Amino acid sequence: MSPETVFSLRDVSFAYPGGYSALASVSLDLYPHESAVILGANGCGKSTLLKILDALYFPSAGTVEAFGQHLTEKCLRNHEANFAFRRRVGLVFQDPDVQLFLPSVWEELTFAPLQLGLPHHEVGQRVETALAALRIEKLRDRAPHHLSGGEKRRVALASLLTLDPDVWLMDEPSASLDPRSHSWLIEFIRQQHRLGKTIITATHDLALAEEVATSLHVFSEDHRVVASGSPEEILGDHDLLHRCNLYHYHTRTARHDG
Repeated sequence: MSPETVFSLRDVSFAYPGGYSALASVSLDLYPHESAVILGANGCGKSTLLKILDALYFPSAGTVEAFGQHLTEKCLRNHEANFAFRRRVGLVFQDPDVQLFLPSVWEELTFAPLQLGLPHHEVGQRVETALAALRIEKLRDRAPHHLSGGEKRRVALASLLTLDPDVWLMDEPSASLDPRSHSWLIEFIRQQHRLGKTIITATHDLALAEEVATSLHVFSEDHRVVASGSPEEILGDHDLLHRCNLYHYHTRTARHDG
């Protein structure tokens, strides 16, 4: 592994209880300060991969390294190692309802930084900054479960922004967003990337990938990485995208004929 990688995976496989395989011998390098997109159809293993990168799951086989160190369950039993890792890496789940569980938006945004032991005055400053950055100041006293899907997405992003991690893991962040929110999301991801953050986005949204990716890694429906390259290379390879159920010739042709 190059010491410059953020994550390095070698022959990583993962199976859920019952034997369902979600990842099959995945080898992948992800680098600092890039905006990498993990591209694949639903069910190909993208979400599982992000949970492994966030150390919520651990491989059934193979190895994962993070910041030059082995990422294992045993390693993270060490409080200092776990604390250091959680400060650097954050995950935004595909379904915001999985992430949001407290009575108010303000409490959601203060929860994680308080758990990390940050001083209360600093937490308050971070929350105010996140509310402004996500344009959700008016939601501070609202109950998350009463918000719209787009509002929940912004609150989930804001909760990660209060932690200010080096690495953002984003699972299908454009799911269920209207066109205006989709455009806003693109600019938000670009802004975080400009600030020097490493962004790793799992999606099947080709439009999002085209707008935010500096590198692309394509998963096939048999849970393997079948191609890696620049956005121009990958998105220009329509045969590859078609084989991976990400592109349909007849749909595009129908649009052009219309």
